[in-house]
Amino acid sequence: MVDFDTGPRLLTVQTATPGGGIALTEGDRLVGEISLNILKTPATWLLDALDTLLTSTGWSLENLDGFGVVAGPGAFTGLRVGMATVKGLAMAVDRPVATVSSLECLALQVPFAAMPVCTMLDARKQEVYAALFAPRGAEVRILEDEVVMSPEAFLEKCQGETVFVGGGATVYRTLITRILGPRAHFLCGLFDQPRAGLAVQLVLREWQAGRMRPAEQVQPRYIRPSEAELNHPHAG
Repeated sequence: MVDFDTGPRLLTVQTATPGGGIALTEGDRLVGEISLNILKTPATWLLDALDTLLTSTGWSLENLDGFGVVAGPGAFTGLRVGMATVKGLAMAVDRPVATVSSLECLALQVPFAAMPVCTMLDARKQEVYAALFAPRGAEVRILEDEVVMSPEAFLEKCQGETVFVGGGATVYRTLITRILGPRAHFLCGLFDQPRAGLAVQLVLREWQAGRMRPAEQVQPRYIRPSEAELNHPHAG
């Protein structure tokens, strides 16, 4: 089905953060991308954005070889909407799905940093979703696994100069600077969100490794239980 001269045709969805985005790619060529940074649930824009992107590029779901979805960590509602949408579309056309990490996607935005990259998303409740990576161009090596904890606690893992990226780093920039001083370096707010067009690099890695899965087998990666699960631990 796939023309290996160009690579697989993939639709990748990112709804782990406020707003989010979608991207269509053919191999490592970006065909089209829509990115939003708005305080609205993806349920209000995702299907319209998808229709716009497919219409603009002349593609259809049947043209796709697979799907990618940023599975978390991130906003519970956004993750659920994005995951449900991708699963529904993938099952409709019988295509496989790859799930990738929002924090690893953020690290791809700093491909040639000469120091560790700390990716942070705001987890509310005075906590962050965070991880620490060593960039290697189009690849990243994990130094500290994904966790949810107070920013102060995670900063204890950042011993030397560190680049901070993500919405959580923006929210807690004053705190990070107070604790790490000149060892802390920041990207501007344009890099606060994972980009669907960069997440494709991770989806392609899963494709090439043969780790794409049937849609019914993929699930969001929350790290922390949702409010509903905390309030009703025995429900379901």
